[in-house]
Amino acid sequence: MSNENSLVIHLLDKEYRVACPEGEQDNLLAAARYLDTQLREVRDANVIGLERIAIMTALNMSHELLNARKNAGQDSESEARVQALLGRLEDEIQAFEDARRKL
Repeated sequence: MSNENSLVIHLLDKEYRVACPEGEQDNLLAAARYLDTQLREVRDANVIGLERIAIMTALNMSHELLNARKNAGQDSESEARVQALLGRLEDEIQAFEDARRKL
């Protein structure tokens, strides 16, 4: 692996060299810090064994991701409802103005 396209990250006091696309170093480091924090929280809750810590952390993060996606979907649905209501309101205003012109 080329040093130019790799980055060293630290997880639970261990060092890992991982591939990293150009321009994504800051994002990868932020992700590694977040993962390290999550791993430490699980470990500090008296979970024993690296594999179990990793699995429990992955499960927790998957749960967070699914909740975030669900909430984002609800936001999209709300936005669509608001847009539909605005469209109906504009139609009603236009119909009112058309009726008023006929008078």
